[in-house]
Amino acid sequence: MELKKGTNRFYMLDGDKEIGEVTFTEDQPAVLSINHTFVDSNYRGKGIAQQLIQAVVALARDNQKKINPVCSYAQAFFKRNKDYAAIEYHR
Repeated sequence: MELKKGTNRFYMLDGDKEIGEVTFTEDQPAVLSINHTFVDSNYRGKGIAQQLIQAVVALARDNQKKINPVCSYAQAFFKRNKDYAAIEYHR
């Protein structure tokens, strides 16, 4: 499996097949909002969604940005992983 970056998204490929994606927008100059996370049902439970979220977190850290977890998976991820509290955007 291979992680790739597209325009406002990261996606995971298994060969030529796209098996998951996370999309984000830059709603404010220093905030990336994670809007959507999806993993093909045949690949769920393998940590792919977590890898996709972590790719957005790495991008945000590299660019001194915060993350606004909008989609339900991203919200649950940040709630479960307190290590990411410092990068989470709070209004």
